[in-house]
Amino acid sequence: MSRSVLTLSALFFTVAMPLAHAATKQPNIVFIFSDDHAFGAISAYGDARKLIQTPNLDRLAQEGMIFHRAMVPNSICGPSRACVLTGKYSHLNGFYDNNRGRFDGSQQTMPKLLHAAGYQTAVVGKWHLVSDPTGFDYWEILPGQGIYYNPPMNRMGEKLKRDGYVTDIITDLSLDWLKRRDKAKPFLLMCQHKAPHREWAPNLKNLGWNGDRKFAEPETLFDDYSGRGKAEHEQDMTLAKTFTDLDAKLHPPAGMTAAQLKIWNAYYEPRNEEFRKANLQAKDLVHWRYQRYLHDYLGTVLSVDESVGRVLKYLDDEGLADNTIVVYSSDQGFYLGEHGWFDKRWIFEESLRTPLLIRWPGKTKPGSVSKEIVSNLDFASTFLEAAGQPIPGDIQGRSLMPILQGHTPADWRKSFYYHYYEHPGVHNVRRHYGVVTDRYKLVHFYTPDVDYWELFDLQADPQELRSVYGQSDYSATQTELHAELQRLRTELKVPAQDPPESLPVPKPPKAQAPNAK
Repeated sequence: MSRSVLTLSALFFTVAMPLAHAATKQPNIVFIFSDDHAFGAISAYGDARKLIQTPNLDRLAQEGMIFHRAMVPNSICGPSRACVLTGKYSHLNGFYDNNRGRFDGSQQTMPKLLHAAGYQTAVVGKWHLVSDPTGFDYWEILPGQGIYYNPPMNRMGEKLKRDGYVTDIITDLSLDWLKRRDKAKPFLLMCQHKAPHREWAPNLKNLGWNGDRKFAEPETLFDDYSGRGKAEHEQDMTLAKTFTDLDAKLHPPAGMTAAQLKIWNAYYEPRNEEFRKANLQAKDLVHWRYQRYLHDYLGTVLSVDESVGRVLKYLDDEGLADNTIVVYSSDQGFYLGEHGWFDKRWIFEESLRTPLLIRWPGKTKPGSVSKEIVSNLDFASTFLEAAGQPIPGDIQGRSLMPILQGHTPADWRKSFYYHYYEHPGVHNVRRHYGVVTDRYKLVHFYTPDVDYWELFDLQADPQELRSVYGQSDYSATQTELHAELQRLRTELKVPAQDPPESLPVPKPPKAQAPNAK
């Protein structure tokens, strides 16, 4: 071989090796997770009511991919977080609801696997899994649900209190960790907000953000639940009956300083006094509560959007954006007055669907839209594949990488299994499970006092107002969905009966008084 050929060969490897190394460099991952964020409260989703503008979240959609059929397997805060960490359904990760048990931190989790692969890992904000975080180099979390103003926090086992507004604090702590990180290593940052969780206390600077404009009401605000069963009729999550004085800001939130309370009262008290004098009743009261609810809920979303903007700016300023996957999602959807409700829990659309925006420069085409059925179960597999790591066989979610690159696999899921366990519990939503497709939902409600099926045709009835279960013209569809539901339960290893650890703890019998007859 001639010297010139050797020289060219050496030059090739000198240039090609760094390029190959750059091509396989592990991406950073920023996972921004809010609590109870309705997809209709992100302007990129194009809600007909045009409730709010979210420019920073919209930027993620414009520069990445927006998902319209992202679903959660169990629409409640703690269990959804457990699904994100493990990539597994509740019956396998062991965390079923917010009222019983604690997350087993010794089990395999996505942060542990990334940490073992050389990632620095941190979680800041809402945790809500009872046990302390594991698999993280750094963690600072809110105890329980946390509060909006001057929240107590737990930093690596140290109890402390932070001054300020919780969304700002979580953002500040997240950015501080990014500044202190080892810049020679890739990182996973899980920035997890309390907002917009109940009781929806806005940042003081955002009080009156809407200029007292009236928000358009949903068509189903006064839904009477005809066409559905006992579970829908007997829930306890309505603006009419369940909305409290604290929800309505007739009382201030906990933890405020005197200076904060002065600003708060200057905004709310004149409006509250008008409300008290009006003595509203029945539907007039619901109209008023809806407007107050939307002002407050969306006011907290404004701070989340601002937080996203701050994180994106940091990535830009530090030259990190091109090699960082940014994911924005929520632990579930939420009701913004549809069917007269707030909260979540149901298999129905507003609860089941969660917002999902992913930006991955160089991999995902800007402005991409996906209507594939995806889930928060898929995050673990996605992050592991992006990091060049094997996906353990017991993870139930699938990597979104091919979808993000514009190539949906031929065998991608066409149906999705859902299972809600928290009953008895807050809001009295009965236990139920079901199967969801692009058009249909088959649902089984089951508790000692309730046992019935419902079937919804989303094409004919997008607001899910009328069950067609048992109707002759849906008999073939019904049979197919029953078979598909059973297939999914078998494939996902769902126990035939709810496991004992998911069941309510029996109340001890009342002690009888001595000599009682």
